[in-house]
Parts: sequence; structure tokens; C-alpha cells
Amino acid sequence: MEPLRGADPAGIAGYRVLRRLGAGGMGVVYLARSRPGSLVALKVIRAAHADDPGFRARFRREVETAGRVASPWVVPLLEADPDAESPWLATAFVPGPSLGEAVEECGPLPYRSVRFLGARLAEALEAVHGAGLVHRDVKPGNVLLAVDGPRVIDFGIARMPEDTALTASGMVVGSPGFLSPEQAQGRGREIGPASDVFSLGCLLAFAASGGRPFGRGSAAEVLVRTVRDEPDLAGVPAPLLPLLRDCLAKEPGDRPTVAEIRGTLDGAEPHDRGNGGWLPEPATRLLARRSTAALALPAVEATVVSGAAPGVATAPGSQEPSRSGTRRRLLVLGSAAGILAAGVTAARWTADRPGRASTRGGGTRLPRLVVALQADLTGGHKTAGLAQEHGVRLAVDRLNARTDRGFDLALQVHDDAGSPPRAQRIARQLAADGQVRAVIGPTTDACAEAVLAEYQKALLPVVSVSVGLDGAAKYRTYAATRPPDGSLAAPLVAYLVRTARARKTLLVDDAAEGDFSWNICASVSEAMPAGRHPTSRRTLAADDDTAGDYRALAGSVTDAGADAVVFAGGQARAAKLALALRDAGYSGARLATQRALGPLFLTTAGDAAEGWVFATAFLDPARVRAAKPFVTAYRERFGTTPPWYSAEAYDAALFVGSAMTTLGASRAERGAIAGRLRDTEYRGITKRLHYTSSSTGYTEKALYLFQVSGGRFRFLGQFEDATA
Repeated sequence: MEPLRGADPAGIAGYRVLRRLGAGGMGVVYLARSRPGSLVALKVIRAAHADDPGFRARFRREVETAGRVASPWVVPLLEADPDAESPWLATAFVPGPSLGEAVEECGPLPYRSVRFLGARLAEALEAVHGAGLVHRDVKPGNVLLAVDGPRVIDFGIARMPEDTALTASGMVVGSPGFLSPEQAQGRGREIGPASDVFSLGCLLAFAASGGRPFGRGSAAEVLVRTVRDEPDLAGVPAPLLPLLRDCLAKEPGDRPTVAEIRGTLDGAEPHDRGNGGWLPEPATRLLARRSTAALALPAVEATVVSGAAPGVATAPGSQEPSRSGTRRRLLVLGSAAGILAAGVTAARWTADRPGRASTRGGGTRLPRLVVALQADLTGGHKTAGLAQEHGVRLAVDRLNARTDRGFDLALQVHDDAGSPPRAQRIARQLAADGQVRAVIGPTTDACAEAVLAEYQKALLPVVSVSVGLDGAAKYRTYAATRPPDGSLAAPLVAYLVRTARARKTLLVDDAAEGDFSWNICASVSEAMPAGRHPTSRRTLAADDDTAGDYRALAGSVTDAGADAVVFAGGQARAAKLALALRDAGYSGARLATQRALGPLFLTTAGDAAEGWVFATAFLDPARVRAAKPFVTAYRERFGTTPPWYSAEAYDAALFVGSAMTTLGASRAERGAIAGRLRDTEYRGITKRLHYTSSSTGYTEKALYLFQVSGGRFRFLGQFEDATA
């Protein structure tokens, strides 16, 4: 599941849209909740295609096709409206992973599981063929795993054998690697039930071995091998080989029927469903994680869209679920005086009190403009929050020292302690305070999620320093001066390919880090050049934290023959993995993200930390030539070397000041400043800030690498330069 994006609807035809499940050429599939409260997968045609009569006709045919198939192993169609302004269909939601995801993360399935999988999929295809249809796209991505068995999805290109609408001579439709020879050659009129049997054979070979029987590579290469070469079934258990060879016969007439496949697999030996069900333990745990994520979605009363007419999409609203799956409540503007009286927060000022202003040389009083810093100064991320406060204070001092500034800049500092509820209260206060023209912060993603809607409603510009949210571009008053979390995959990939020259990389998804870890592993896997740098994935469950768990994980690294490891978790668990890898004698490349970079990693891992490489969205200002004056000023003012994120905060404040200066004191209102930030190009000591329409927002190439050397973190530089 992925967070919603700015253009996504909040609801369609009475369904409340919660998350994205996927997107393709035809449209987007959302996770949604019905009025009674059940979860559904909601497929919506893209607006660009809705006006195409041919496209709409094909969608109507998909609806009719899906409605004809009844099987416990086929995801049922619940409701559809192919004639709506934005045509849609709703199917039951299966919270488990696809077969492709499960094999990639947990490895091949054991013989027992593959046999059960094949029997149930054959039963599903019996129902498809019994309805007079051919699925045409049987592949791992179209099979979802549930506790009681698999589920077949996606009838987008299913057709009756005699239907030539999508089977004109020479047209190849489907997914290379899982197509039959007749599909690969575009022999449309020969594509019948036997074609699905061939695809099922490819799928079962993949499930049993982790490899594709006709290899990887470009689509053309795979299609040629499908037509000409014998399948590579290395790794497939011997009892399955005769059946799979028959399924993968080049001629359709030489393949068994799905009924024969089902009989063979069901009758091979009694099926043992003990010991946790039909899936192996790692896959069962992955399924449980996905199910838990679905259960954590907002309650029914918070998600049902009231008053939505069928076929009408409502605009995204403030009740949209947050990435963490908790309910995002509507915020109410409160009295600043009331909040202060309740002792929620104290504001500290670095300039004169309200009503006073400094003067020019000739005695003219300067207008006074106020910006606020919202940061975690006493909570779990106080190191970063205090660094940002110090950086902003130095920037305010510099702005107020300019003789041509045209105004005095005053700073309010508010401590949210890393608490989203407290952050919300501060946001209501600042939104109601008409003197505040812009906000710098918050420190954490969770606090940003809690306040951005409030600031947007008040047209209050927000410039963050350390927030890595993906999908926050929908807030037009929000400017992120660091790339989103997903961008951290780029430095990892560059180091693996250019510096480590990794031949095989094992990605470790730390479930304790939630979506962040999963997305990092997925992004690295997708970006690694196919064929030359293969990757595999393992999951470290949130409750796996014993020495034995890490020894087993380190053992899987060595057993896989990996010469590089990417860990997407935090400091403590990264340190334990570092120790286990050292004890296992592993000497390959070891990489992580900034979530694992910190003193706890060094003190816990000890000498096992040496050589680890980290991708970050912050730099070491002491190692940057342009930042030398800042480093000197910081040491003089605060007595220490500037920590991470201090220089970035300095730049963020000067970025805001630049926009205000360009507008002038008389025009520097909230909405004008927010608009001006999108037109301002600021070249700072850490990066160049300017707005782009890409997912990186206001930054380009602001990604770096550190490496542990001599017991400390050594800054390697901007990742492209460091890996050149």
C-alpha cells in the first residue's frame, strides 16, 4: 500500500479511498472502504481514457468477464459502474502479498506449499475456463496469498477463445516470462485454455525455485527463449518436474488440462495443513504484517464518505488517513491566548517584543516580521531539533545584520517534543497568530503529518528541514528542503554499482521501520540493473530482536553468496546485525540509511561498525568549503562543531528570508510568501533550493554518503561525486 497523492480522490461512489494499491496504463487501484465498513480494491479508469469509447467498451467487457467467474480461489467482483463519469469496479480486498512479493522477500516456497498452490490455482482456472474464458495473464503478480489459499485477480485481458478483439495476428498481450509460445508469437486464434496451463507451469516453477524458466532480460529476449528454448527448471523439486515439463510443452495439445493438473497435485500425497497452514513461516509472517496494516486503517465512522453520489469523486479532504494508518482528525482553530494559558507551549523570542522595532541610521523605524520555528527540542529527536534551532538563530542574526533588509525579522521558537498532539496545538496557535508569516519545521515526519493540513488551511508557509514525507506535494504552502525518504535509495544504488561493484545484494527489510524500510528495499531492487546486479530480499520482523534472529539473518547473507547487504532499519538493530555479520565472517559491503547513523550504532557495534556506508539527506558542514563561515560562527556562538541538519536549517531560514526580502515588508503576507517560495532560487551553503514539479520538491542532488572509519562517521560527499 502507498499513501494517496494530491490528485487522488477522497471517495468514489460512496467508497472512502484510503491508500493506493497500484497503478497501470488503464487506471489506478485503490484500497477503499464501503459504507458497511468492508475493505475493497477499487479500480478506477484514468480520466485520459474515460472519454475513449473503445477504452470504455474494453472496461465494460472486463466487468462482464469478472462477473462470470465464481470460485473460492478467484477474487470476486462486488460492484461496478462502467458507465460512470470515471468508470470503476470494486472487488474483495485480499490483504496478503502477491506471490511475486512473497518469493522475492521470503525465498522459494517448499514443495508442500507449491503443490497446494498449484492445485488451488488449477481449480480457479477450471472456473475461468468453465465460464468460457481464458485468463491470458497468469503470473505471480496476479496471484494474492491468503491464509486459506491463493486468489487469482485481474481479468483485464481475459477473453473468450473465439474473441479476436485483443488477439489480432501479431499482437502480443500479457507478461513476458509467463506467456505461452502462442501468445509470444501473437497467434491470437490459438490462445485457449492450454495457454493458461503454460503460464501456470511458469508460475509454479517460479514459486518452487525463485527463477523464471525462460530467464530474465528484455521482453524480446524472453519471448524468443519462450518460443525456441527448453525451460530451465533448476531448483524445482524432483516430484514436480514431470508435471511442469508437460505444462511447458511448446504445442498446446501436448499440455495437460487444468483438471488433470489439479488431480495430480491433490493426489500426490495427503496435504499437511498443520504447523501454521499452507505457507512456510516467513511467508505467513509477511502475510500477517500486511493483514495487520489493513486492520490499523481508520475506523468506519472516520472513513465513510457521506452524501457522495454514485460515480462522483469527492475532493481530497482533511479526513484522509495518514501514512501511519491512524485517524487524521479535523483540526479546529483555537485561541492563541487560550493555548498559552493552558501551558501547552512557551514562545521564546530572539528579537524585540511586539510593538518595538529597530531603526535605520536616520532613525526610521523598520517594520517587524515574525517567523516561527516548530521543532522537537526535548523529545526523541531533540538533537536534530536543537541543531535546527541554532542554525535558524544564526540565519536570523545574519538577516538582521544586513543594512538593506527593509525589515527586522523576529523568531518565535516552539517545542513540540516530537508529539503529534502537541504539534497540532502549536499549529492551531500559530495559524491564529496573524503576526506569524512563515513556519520552519517540524523536525519529524509524524509531527509534519499532524500539522500540514492546519497550516494549509491558514495559508501559512511551512519550510521543513528534516522531514522526508513522500506525497506531501498536495500542500501548496509546504516546502521541503530535503528530498523525500524514497530518494535515499539512489545513493545506495550508486555505491553498490559503482564503488562496491556488487555481484549479488541482499536487501533486509526491517519491519520495525514500517513503510520506510519496505519502500527503500523495493526502490533499490527496482533500480539495480537487471541481470548484472541481482538482488534478493529478507524481512526482519518487528519482534525479531534476539541474538539468534540476527545470527540467522547473517547466515542467510552468507548462504545466499551475497557480497553486499543493505539494511533499512534503525541504529540499534543495525548494530546487532553488524555484530552478527562480523561473527559470521562476512566481509562484503554493508550499507544502511540515515536512520541507522548515530552514536548508538557506533557504541553498540564497536569495531563491527567499521566500513559501514550510510545514505543521508544531510551533510557534514565542517567538510564543506562553502560552509566555513557558518562553521566558524556556530563554534563562536554555541561552542561546538555544527551537528547534522544545523547548516540545512540555516539555509532554510535564509531561503524564507530571501522570499520575504524580494516581496518587501508591505507585501510579505502569508499567501504571497508561499507563492514566492515557488519562484525563489536560493544558492545556500549546503544546496541549491528552487521549486521543481518533481517528487523532490525544492531540492536536487541533496543526497550524501558517510562511512564509518576509525570509530567515527566520515563524510564522503555528495553521492554522485563520492561514487564517480
